[in-house]
Amino acid sequence: MKKIYFTIILATALSACTKLDLNPLSEPSTGGFYSNQTELELAVNDLYRADFWANDNEYFSDNAWHRAQLGNTVTFGTMNADDAFALSLWTNAYKAIARVNAFIANKDRAAANTPASVITRLEAEVRLVRAYEYGRLITHFGDVPLIKEPIEISQAYNVTRTAKSEVLTFIFADLDFAIANLPVSFTTSQVKRFTRGSALAVKARIALYEGKWDIARDAAAAVMQLATGGTYALHASYRDLFLKAGETSKEIIISIPRDEAQKVFNAGGFVQDFICRNAGGFGAQIPTREIFDAYECKDGLPIDESALYDPKNPFANRDPRLTANIVEFNTQWLGYSYQPHPDTLTVFSSKENRRVSNRDTRAVAQFASFTGFLWRKGIDQTWADRLREDNDAILFRYAEILLTYAEAKIELGEIDASVLNAINQVRARAYGVAVTAVASYPSVTSVNATELKRIVRRERRVEFPLEGLRYMDLIRWKLAEKALTKPVIGLPDPAAQNRSKWPFPGVTPLDDDGVPDYSVFGTDVKKLADRNFDKNRQYLWPIPNVDRIQNPGLTQNPNYQ
Repeated sequence: MKKIYFTIILATALSACTKLDLNPLSEPSTGGFYSNQTELELAVNDLYRADFWANDNEYFSDNAWHRAQLGNTVTFGTMNADDAFALSLWTNAYKAIARVNAFIANKDRAAANTPASVITRLEAEVRLVRAYEYGRLITHFGDVPLIKEPIEISQAYNVTRTAKSEVLTFIFADLDFAIANLPVSFTTSQVKRFTRGSALAVKARIALYEGKWDIARDAAAAVMQLATGGTYALHASYRDLFLKAGETSKEIIISIPRDEAQKVFNAGGFVQDFICRNAGGFGAQIPTREIFDAYECKDGLPIDESALYDPKNPFANRDPRLTANIVEFNTQWLGYSYQPHPDTLTVFSSKENRRVSNRDTRAVAQFASFTGFLWRKGIDQTWADRLREDNDAILFRYAEILLTYAEAKIELGEIDASVLNAINQVRARAYGVAVTAVASYPSVTSVNATELKRIVRRERRVEFPLEGLRYMDLIRWKLAEKALTKPVIGLPDPAAQNRSKWPFPGVTPLDDDGVPDYSVFGTDVKKLADRNFDKNRQYLWPIPNVDRIQNPGLTQNPNYQ
């Protein structure tokens, strides 16, 4: 297995200072620590904690919405230098970086009793962590302080921002060290840790985000070569990949394990926000109409070009990932038929073997899903039965590598059979067929660069919802100023719903970027919330005020106070 198991480290592990956290002064005394293999491993294991690993919140994008939309300063356009999201990313990244720097500076204290090969491997692991953290920082903040070694707190007040290009060079050097010194895999008797593929995957993503197409291509190609050797593979079932059954899949490159027995899980309101009201949930964390309309039809055409699309039967003849990710109307879900139609006041419950009041229509329950949609991805009956969610969180997987390779090659003007094959592997898996079964799925055959770019962008969107990749795609493609200025729309209120136009009043027009225009439907849709994105400042996040107050040398990004 290539999966990363984030070891649960006990409280005696390495805590850190607040603020920029350039020096981990509250670690167990660095004067006596790092003296043997156990202490080195303890220090490294602490860097596998979930606080240091995350993709972006899906609700920063146009894929998802929360009924209450609490605290989402990104899509409201209200982010400022006191923003909690920005501070959390900044603080956690520098905590991890400080701990890496302390490890590298002190690791040789254990040289007398620890094999050199072990020290080198552990150093490779921490360098991968440091590269990942700096990658997160530069993609969100631009220029950031580049701290390469432990520094005293007095020095921390004088650090300045380093050009992103210099930080990126440092990132790639760390990753190259990790690639050269991490194993391809571990034996089944060993705790699973970072591998060569993990480092290559991080390198491929950062390079893609920064437009370093040749580096992204080569890193992705190296992972694909590992796949040829049996290390990685697409999971046979797209749906099952995100459930417990998929946690040991060869598709997973880096994931954060969750397990209720180890007390690492989500519970209560978090779970209820995702599940239907009939099953005891709130139906508050919901897909947007935009992500629903992004799924093409089975002929490979978007809904506004395909003769197969019917707005009165919108789930029919669509990419199978649509119903893997979003609950289909009038199907059994978590023990109840899911039907948000305003006239469906009762539904059949397979769990109770009788008809029950339909709390998933707003004609019965005013806070049922406002878009009419519910997430299905990663959710199963155990969520409703236990009100617990302990699915592993996938951060990097092989499908991303394939699409990264394809995008990088397209951008480089290197369109060849390997580009089409990479895209088609992902598409074929969605249909549950072999990539060679071209009559059974809409295989890509075009070699037109403009068309392929649109295809890859749409493919990333429909493959990765709820995985936290959409926001950064909008940022790097400079589409946020378009997509994140459109209002969130939903179903009309039950009394205003035109039943002859259920569930949708017509075919949604999509532009060349896949961005929809719902204004053509007038009152047949309801505006749920306004989004706002200021292109003059929001492509970068603000440097947190809490650090700038203590260090006036930290300049602010443009148009933030």
